[in-house]
Amino acid sequence: MPWKNQGGGPWGSGPKGPWGSGPQPVGPRPPDLEDLLRRGQDRLQQLLPGGYFSGVGITLILLIIVAFWLLSGFFRVQSEELGVVLRFGKHVRTVQPGLNYHLPYPIETVLLPKALRVSAISIGMTLIDDPARRGRSIRDVPEESLMLTGDENIVDVDFTVLWRIKPDGVGDFLFNIQNPEGTVKAVAESAMREVIGRSQIQPILTGARNVTEQNVQELMQRTLDSYGSGILITQVQMQKVDPPAQVIDAFRDVQAARADLERLQNEAQTYANQVVPQARGRAAQILQAAEGYREQAIAEAKGQSARFLKVYDEYKKAPDVTRERIYLETMERVLGGSEKLVYDGGPSGQGVLPYLPLSELSPKRAPTTGQQPSGGNR
Repeated sequence: MPWKNQGGGPWGSGPKGPWGSGPQPVGPRPPDLEDLLRRGQDRLQQLLPGGYFSGVGITLILLIIVAFWLLSGFFRVQSEELGVVLRFGKHVRTVQPGLNYHLPYPIETVLLPKALRVSAISIGMTLIDDPARRGRSIRDVPEESLMLTGDENIVDVDFTVLWRIKPDGVGDFLFNIQNPEGTVKAVAESAMREVIGRSQIQPILTGARNVTEQNVQELMQRTLDSYGSGILITQVQMQKVDPPAQVIDAFRDVQAARADLERLQNEAQTYANQVVPQARGRAAQILQAAEGYREQAIAEAKGQSARFLKVYDEYKKAPDVTRERIYLETMERVLGGSEKLVYDGGPSGQGVLPYLPLSELSPKRAPTTGQQPSGGNR
């Protein structure tokens, strides 16, 4: 029996200690725990006929215990989780988010990994608290980011890996690997170093990032699948790819020179694309004109030869008539476009003049005003 419930003690009646009455409570006195327990026992004894240890009482207590034991098997799986049910430590099934049930402990237990959440791991950089900026800042980790390329150059690569648990690999994820984040980080760094070691530095710095990311993702997935990790690599993102800080200015100058070279080559190719088609068009035009002239000359030659043969056939039939006709036609062609002066030296004439002003006797061209020439043919 406690000292406070005794009528008196070695130091007198009342709740006193060896050093006096002690501090007196202020305000309402708190309920006595022993009184509460005693009252609860009395009420339970009234509800159980025959007392605690009767057959009905024991059965009712066991039923209540069994009911609570069975109800302990209900559990809830959150939206980012998957429930892994273990029966005596062996994986038997996987349940989706929502309210589920498993046989109570120790028959079955449940594990709730974040299987539907995409996690990110950064390699070559880390976030640190920055009190000056009242936030977090990024700090480079050179021992993770500096890598050697296939042409023996050093490149600084910072990248991020996005990963999640495979829906059908939750059991492998829980039982085959002990430190998932450390495993993914180690595999990512190893895969990136292998891919960078097979590549040249110039494509890595310029246009081969997508190819590098794809190769690293495929290599990581093969490695993790060989481990039986149950992890799915969703994406590899290269954040920064630069030469070391000591030589970055020189690399930038080289990149600028390469950009100028490509620009000049593109301008030259554009000029060639303009000039070459024009030259080819002019050449085709000249060839077509020459082909047309050739065809025309051949056709005229054939026509003249056919005409000559026909004239020759007529000449054999009537030589005199044909000869006279040829003469007249020839004289018509010769004299048709020339100036003609006729001198009559017959009996009625006065003889040959000692001086004949032919230039004055020839017809003059009419002026542009429409006047007739002053001279004429004689």
